[in-house]
Amino acid sequence: MAKTQAQLTEIDPVWQRISNEAQDAISTEPLLGGLIHATVLHHKTLEHALAYRMSQKLASGEMSEQLLREIADEAYAADPELGVAARADIVAVYERDPACHRFMQPLLYFKGFQAVQAYRVGHWLWRQGRKDMAYFVQMRVSEVFGIDIHPAARIGRGIMIDHAHSIVIGETAVVGDNVSMLHSVTLGGTGKEDDDRHPKIGNGVLIGAGAKVLGNIEIGHCSRIAAGSVVLEAVPPMKTVAGVPARIVGEAGCSQPSIMMDQLLSGEV
Repeated sequence: MAKTQAQLTEIDPVWQRISNEAQDAISTEPLLGGLIHATVLHHKTLEHALAYRMSQKLASGEMSEQLLREIADEAYAADPELGVAARADIVAVYERDPACHRFMQPLLYFKGFQAVQAYRVGHWLWRQGRKDMAYFVQMRVSEVFGIDIHPAARIGRGIMIDHAHSIVIGETAVVGDNVSMLHSVTLGGTGKEDDDRHPKIGNGVLIGAGAKVLGNIEIGHCSRIAAGSVVLEAVPPMKTVAGVPARIVGEAGCSQPSIMMDQLLSGEV
């Protein structure tokens, strides 16, 4: 029996909201009708829309849109967590980025969101042992979006990467849930060692623009890293660090820094 519109909305409110926004966008900007129909309204699920968007953005003379879409469709069908994480990422961007006014925007326009979703497919490939294909996805994400995320890195749900230019996340990095970071952040190593060499970012962490977190160190949950800081030592939970090298300058200032997005250091000592 066919599902009613109310049932569909209850099952997947994120996708239903995106679809409604797409209809509204076409009515106000008809010239975008082709893009919006192809990217949103032509698809029955967010997963299919994500696979289409990834294939459109990453296709090249070396790998066709069709092949990339088949790979992405396979990943979403095999691992429902990919779609769950994408929905959490959309909500995170909408709630934390003042430039995001609709759920539709990350899917259509925001390279940080698009790069993270492509990484998630690459990470699935990596876990399936298809490492060369995962490397190909990483390469194309870097070329197209200017964001370099190793497919072996582990990244949680509810990720917001604002502006996103020049993000680097290394092979053994771990990023928890509900993390926010701005452009030019590096989660890197400190040398040429070939082992567990990258940072472990806890849940709810806020990482300011241009911050560098280097080495196999733990950044405690709900902490803040100020813009331009170079973090070389572990950070306790719910602290603010700043400087080169970074040092603790105070408390985090709130219980959820990554959601509040408050990057001011006023009152810190």
